[in-house]
Amino acid sequence: MREYVDEHIMSNVHDWDEKGVIPKEMYLEAGKQGTLGLCIGRPWPEKYFGPSPWGFEPDYFHELIMYDEMSRTGSVGFQWGIAGGTTIGLPPVYHHGSEELKQRVMPACVKGEKVCCLAITEPTAGSDVANLKCTAKLEGDHYILNGEKKWITNGIFADYFTVACRTGKPGVGGISLLLVEKGMPGLETRKMKCSGAWSSGTTYITFDDVKVPKGNLLGKEGKGFQYMMQNFNHERFAFCAMSTRFARVCLEESLKFAGKRKTFGKTLIQHPVIRFKVAEMARQVEATHNWLEWITYQLNTMPKLEAMLKLGGHTALCKVQCTKVMEYCAREAAQIFGGLSYSRGGQGEKVERLNREVRAMAIPGGSEEIMLDLGVKQSTKLAQMAKMFAEAAPQPQAAKL
Repeated sequence: MREYVDEHIMSNVHDWDEKGVIPKEMYLEAGKQGTLGLCIGRPWPEKYFGPSPWGFEPDYFHELIMYDEMSRTGSVGFQWGIAGGTTIGLPPVYHHGSEELKQRVMPACVKGEKVCCLAITEPTAGSDVANLKCTAKLEGDHYILNGEKKWITNGIFADYFTVACRTGKPGVGGISLLLVEKGMPGLETRKMKCSGAWSSGTTYITFDDVKVPKGNLLGKEGKGFQYMMQNFNHERFAFCAMSTRFARVCLEESLKFAGKRKTFGKTLIQHPVIRFKVAEMARQVEATHNWLEWITYQLNTMPKLEAMLKLGGHTALCKVQCTKVMEYCAREAAQIFGGLSYSRGGQGEKVERLNREVRAMAIPGGSEEIMLDLGVKQSTKLAQMAKMFAEAAPQPQAAKL
């Protein structure tokens, strides 16, 4: 994968980002190489794709390596453009769609022939998913879908939309997931102008009396929030992997530049203040990557239900750590590059781009504030559960003298 990224992707991402589009053949190649199959988590979708290209069942470390290698491009737009929608939009279909729906949707998406996106966020509901306003009313054999979605990755070129909507009562119990298909009357998409991630196709979507077949309901009515929660750990794991590599890109670019740029008769790396910056970046990147690998190991070894219960808080806190380290490294790299980090393209291309795209990693998938709160609440809940089980367990009898 590294060789392919170096030869076919690295030199093109700047142009793709400036144009706001990634060539279709790149999606097909990502499918052929198994990249898109890795994005949807475990197990490998052999039923809909065939055996893995590597001849063995990949695990979460293989997925980590894939995100890491692809993120060496230093482009959130490319990474999200190729894999963003598949990572977060396709798993609900894979795990909860009917067999007919999976047979129709999964093969084309994991092969890169079509794209699936996740449409949850609304103009007035981001982290507060429980209060989303998009509605779907069942009328005969169809749901009538109305509402708006905003900041939807891949939406402008998506063929399928996994849409969170309200089919019942207020709160989380009234949310369901519907698979909306491109071309359905009443579905409109508009590309949004954002600070970064230009080639990922960030989109504003409107649903105006869209008729969605009842068979496009994913799982059961009212279980949509639960299904979304099941995929959040995996989504945040992907964010962690990408952000950590983006931070490392800033470190690597800084080291290369500091070794050749001269000021006051010395290379930058010969100045103590620059060495301090590099050392701080390296310290944080290596520590963060170690935490990420620990979570990856737990994902591989824990049963799925146990991982959902025990790793939610860890993954949330790790996402905060990863994006904060990315932000720190992007800033310090910009200081080392100086004016070059303020110019699009050229030597400071990656550093300039990643500085613009930090917020695109820190906010989606759970903002830092929400993640910090979730991490503490999850830890507290686990401690209470452990105490309850300990108190309920039979107590050993004291030995009689």
